[in-house]
Order: sequence, then structure tokens, then C-alpha cells
Amino acid sequence: MKDGSFCDLYNNVLKNPNIYPGALILGEVTDISSNFVTINAFLKSDGYIPIAQFIDEDGGLEVEIGNKVEVVIEYLEDLSGDIKLSREKAKKIRSWEDLEKIYKSNETVSGYVTAKVKGGFTVKINVIKAFLPGSLVSFKSAIDSEEVKGKELKFKIIKLEKKKNNIVLSQKFILEEKTNKNFQNLLLKINEGDTISGVVKNITDYGAFIDLGGLDGLLHITDMSWKRVKHPNNILKIGDDIKVKILKFDKETNRVSLGLKQLTQDPWDIVKTKYKEGVMVSGVVTNITDYGCFVELEDGIEGLVHLSEMDWTNKNVNPNKVVKQGIKVSVSILDINVDRRRISLGLKQCTDNPWATFFKLHKDGDIVSGKIKSITDFGLFLELSGGIDGLVHLSDLSWDSSNDNVLREYKKGEEIKAVILGIDVERERISLGIKQLTQDPFISYTSKFVKGSIVECFVIRKLEKGFIVKLNDKLDGFLKANELIYSKICKKLADQNDKSLIKARIVNIDKKNRNIILVVKNEVIHNKKDVLKSETKYVNKLQKNKPTLGDLLKKQM
Repeated sequence: MKDGSFCDLYNNVLKNPNIYPGALILGEVTDISSNFVTINAFLKSDGYIPIAQFIDEDGGLEVEIGNKVEVVIEYLEDLSGDIKLSREKAKKIRSWEDLEKIYKSNETVSGYVTAKVKGGFTVKINVIKAFLPGSLVSFKSAIDSEEVKGKELKFKIIKLEKKKNNIVLSQKFILEEKTNKNFQNLLLKINEGDTISGVVKNITDYGAFIDLGGLDGLLHITDMSWKRVKHPNNILKIGDDIKVKILKFDKETNRVSLGLKQLTQDPWDIVKTKYKEGVMVSGVVTNITDYGCFVELEDGIEGLVHLSEMDWTNKNVNPNKVVKQGIKVSVSILDINVDRRRISLGLKQCTDNPWATFFKLHKDGDIVSGKIKSITDFGLFLELSGGIDGLVHLSDLSWDSSNDNVLREYKKGEEIKAVILGIDVERERISLGIKQLTQDPFISYTSKFVKGSIVECFVIRKLEKGFIVKLNDKLDGFLKANELIYSKICKKLADQNDKSLIKARIVNIDKKNRNIILVVKNEVIHNKKDVLKSETKYVNKLQKNKPTLGDLLKKQM
């Protein structure tokens, strides 16, 4: 440098109106080190700018030696006498100028969501930070999940204040403009029955809302699949691109009902030709309820195994003890109703029917053994071979109909024998009898004593028109109260629980109702002499002192 040249240069810098702190000038990169980039700004000395101010978004160095770059003069002379320059401030100045042009021309700008802050997001546009309110975003889920963080998006500048360093952006405004245009176009071209593409916008418990490109449509959960759907998120995810069919379009309210399953054939169209009643098929248990379980035979085809069709012997079995959700089972088709879209299935029909097996091995009159499973007011239930139950009715426990405590003679779990009285496979009932193990005392008695025979008996109790008498240990008879004297004798015997024997004549044998009718006339025999004497005196008194009309009236009053 010649003498006086430095001084001249310095004076020129001081006199130049464009050279001042804060001015934007053009400089040349003369050197690049590991920490600094040297810039010749044609001032009294070179400026040294930290290399970090020259790193781009991808982490690379954005300049080379010899490049012309814009910088801002921070100080013409700092405490050390050096010039201090800034590349970052130069970028901000240019960015603000660009943003002002974009704002005035109502254009869009690109930026990156860098962080979530209170009330919204911070967006970086070049080197300037802007604010994106949460109410002006289109990605609803991102407010919590920050799904768009770091992604480049398009925005609209709705407020710009350079002095306050304030920029407010809107993403929703761009989409609304686009949506409004698409909405008007869409209204003109869609019709019921059309197939259209859309994006899953939102998912609820009852379905999903599909963005058709400016118009939202509802895809109800029942129209997602021919098979049972527990929740829409098992079929769809937010952001999925899908094709749907327009089921209904109300042009007045702009409401659109969509269908997904309608794009495929209804499996029920071929049910009648593919499945037959009585045929055994396999399926997967999809749901278990209190009243049975549902079995999926194929996609969209489910049948119900009712509780009563799960087990041959236990009608109220717990379904969870028979099947588990997700397992494969064999079932028999019991009934098909295409109109109601229902198939009745049976699980027990795939195993041997113990009732039919029992019927093959036994017949009426066979003697079987079993444990008393339960005792009821009307009889006993015995557990027989194969796990089936047979009923011994109260009337078939004992030949003695007067024994009211016959049930107390048996205990639950006791092993006893019984005679098979009847087997009804269709109704799944087996009638048993215990009294039939011994000879019928009625048949035995009436074969020995016929009508007209005189037999011995004793009075048990009085009825309205006669008395119940005991003929032997297992058989009762009915004694008619046909004469006053004998009625009084029998009544006294019944009241005193006197088991003295009397003689009576059999006047009728009712085999149908198993009843023996008797009468007592002149054949009265009583072992208690004092009773006979008192009754004889009573008879004599009646014969001597016949009552007058006045006596009868007085007695009546």
C-alpha cells in the first residue's frame, strides 16, 4: 500500500454515506477457517464472521472462497479497533423484505414447524421466526403429538409487524380456500352410487369422517365391512387414502353417507348355495355373550351358537367354560334365514348325543343305577350314564300314597336303583320309578280279594263322605259312611287314633284310579268292649225314645 493510501481509504469510509453501523453491504469471501469466514468488505480491514452463520438447513457450508455475500456492519471499530460484520443480520434484512412483498401480494410462503409453544407453534421462515396459532392449523392431532414438527409446509401471512418483529401465519386459511374451490366443483359432479376417493379425516366410536376433497362424508361403522366391526380404528387409520361408495347425498344439507363394504359382493348372496342345514362346518369364535357365542364361518358370515345348543346335558352352561374367543371350532348348521341374515349353529351336534346313545342301550323296564343329583318338591333327579338326568316323580317313589315324608328317606349323592318308565329322546327326558322295583300292592291285593270279599282294616282319618282305612302296610281303601251308627264308631276310632280292626265289605274296585271302596253294615267287630257297649246303649236309646217334632225343632234351633 502506498503512503497516504490507508489514510485516504479510511477517510473515504468515514465520508461514504452508505457505510455506517447497520448498513447492508456486499463483501467477498477471502478465507475460510475452521471457526471463521474472512470477508473483505473494502473497508479499513477485513471482517471475521463465525462460520456457524454460513451453515445451511442441511448442515453444509453455503459459501466458497471468492463468493460475493451480503453482510451487515455491526461496528466500524470495536474495542480492539476491528470491524465487526454479521451475515445472519443480512439474511434477516433480506428475509423481511421478501416477506413484506409476499404479504402485500397475498402469496403463500414456505416454512418449517420448529417447536410447540403456548397457544400454537413456532415456524422458521429462512432465519425469521413466526407464530402459528393452534386455531389456524389444519392438523388437529399435531397440537398434542407434534406430528408435523420439522416438516416444510405452506402458510399464509395474516399479520406482519416488522418493528415489533411479529409475524402471524395461518395454514388453515390456505386449505379453506382450496377446500371451497374443491367443494363447489365436487357438488357438481358427485351422485349417489358413484365410487370416489377420500382421506380418513376423523374416527369416532360410530364411524369415520372421510374428506372427499372439500366435502366430508360419514362412513358409518355398519357400512365398513360385511363382518362385525368392534371399533372403526380396527379397520381405518387417520390419513388413510380409501375408495368409498356414495350411498346417499342430500344436496340441501350437503350430507353424504358413504359405504366401504358396498364395493365388494355381499357374502349373504351365496349363503343358501354354499351352506346347507345339517352340514358340519368349521369357524372361529369371534364373540362370547351370556346367551351363547358367535362363530365366523367366513368374512361377513357369522352364526350364533345359542346356550341351549352348546352341551347335551347342561342347558345353562357358562359359554366361557365351553369355548374361548379366537379358537377354531366345528359346528353344525341348524337353520339359515337369509332375509334376517341369521344362521343358527349347534356345537353339541358335533358330538354323540348321550340321549340317543342311552336309548340304544336301554329300554322301558330296564333297571339302572344313578346318584341322586338333586331333590325337589316333585321328585328326585338321578345322574345316569353319559351325564344325562332322569326324573323319579314323587308319585313313583312309593306305592303308599299316604306317606308324605317319602322324600326325606333319600339324600343327595346317594346311589340308588330305579326302573326306566319311559325315554323321550326328542324332548330329552327319561322317566324313572323306584316303587316299580317292588310288586304293585294294589294288583297283589285285588287278585286275592275280589268284589264282595269281607276284609279287615283300621281307620286312618275322616273325609267329607267317608273314611280312609288301611288295608295293609302298602295299601289304603275308602270306607263309605253309609249308616249313622257305624259312622260314629269310625269317627271315634279316627279321633282316638285307634287302630282296632273292623270288618268291611268290598263293594267296588276302581282299577283305573287304583281305589278300593268298602262299606260296613252288620259285620262290625271291635276289640274295645267298652266302646261297643256305649255304642249299643246309644242304639237302644235311639230305638226306645224316638224324637218328636218338637225335639227336632228344638235341636235345630
